[in-house]
Formats: sequence, C-alpha cells, structure tokens
Amino acid sequence: MRYITVLLAWMTVFQAGQDIYVCRNAKISLFSKAPIEDIEATSTRGTSVFNVTTGELAYSVQINSFQFPKALMQDHFNTEYMDSDKFPLATFKGKINGHIDVNKDGTTPVTATGDLTVHGVAKPRTIPGTVTVKGGVISMTSEFMVKCADHNINIPTIVFHNIAETIKMNVSATYSPYKK
Repeated sequence: MRYITVLLAWMTVFQAGQDIYVCRNAKISLFSKAPIEDIEATSTRGTSVFNVTTGELAYSVQINSFQFPKALMQDHFNTEYMDSDKFPLATFKGKINGHIDVNKDGTTPVTATGDLTVHGVAKPRTIPGTVTVKGGVISMTSEFMVKCADHNINIPTIVFHNIAETIKMNVSATYSPYKK
C-alpha cells in the first residue's frame, strides 16, 4: 500500500476531474538468455497508477519481491547484482503518448516516455506496450529490454557467461478505479 501512496503522490492526483486507475498486483518478469543457464524470475507485487486524463503512468516494484526457481539465484540477484538493500525499488514514471478512450472497448498499441530507474540510475526511455479496454476494465502489457550497463549493474567476470548483458522484461497490469 505504501508504494501506491508514493505513486499517487508523484502524479498529484488530488486535482479535480482526473480519472485515476490503480493496479496493486502487476506481474513483472525478467528473463536472461545465456549460454550456460537461463535466468528468469517473476514478481506479482508491482504497483501502478494511470491517470487517464493526463496520460501519466507510474510503476514500482520491490526488487526483493522477484521469485526465482533456485534460492541461490534469488540470493545472488538481491545481494551481488541489484543491491536490493541499497536500491529496494525499480520504477518507471512517465506519460503515455496519445490518448486512450477508456469508454470504448479495444486494444491500442502505445508508447510511454519517461524515466526508468533501476539500481538507483534513472534513464530516459520510450517503452512500447499495449492498452486493452474490455467491459470497462483497463489492462496494460509491455515487453522491453534493459541493459545492465545502463543502470550500473556490474556482472563479475567469473559469471559473465551466465548472465546476458541485456535483460528482457515483461509487464502486465490490470487496473481498477482509484477510490480516495
């Protein structure tokens, strides 16, 4: 709940007449294809806020919420690569380019431009995605790549062949109207 509050504060939601939607269980997964072993993990604890009126969009996920098939991978991810004690969140704060009509069913390809912050390093990004409206329910999906070097995520030489330099991210969120 604390992360929804932070996201809402980012978006100055208390302005009159704005349509705010929230997701408290966004699914965010990562995948690294490497010669020795593929690495994948998923979190279902992502949070997101979408302001239909302005197009503002914010996401947040706790780094230590990612679940790996192997406990050792999860430990190394949090302590050796992501420093999740020091950098507990990954966030995106931006705006959808174009307008989404939430009163009309349909699927729309979109891009969102903003800052992606991972490992304490913010980078401007334009991220592709899809917005679907069905029966008044808004959902968003996205698939994009993140370069470890862009966010100062160091991969030790000893495991360089185990981890790809670029990680594939998938995000899926279903929104509900925000009630104050």
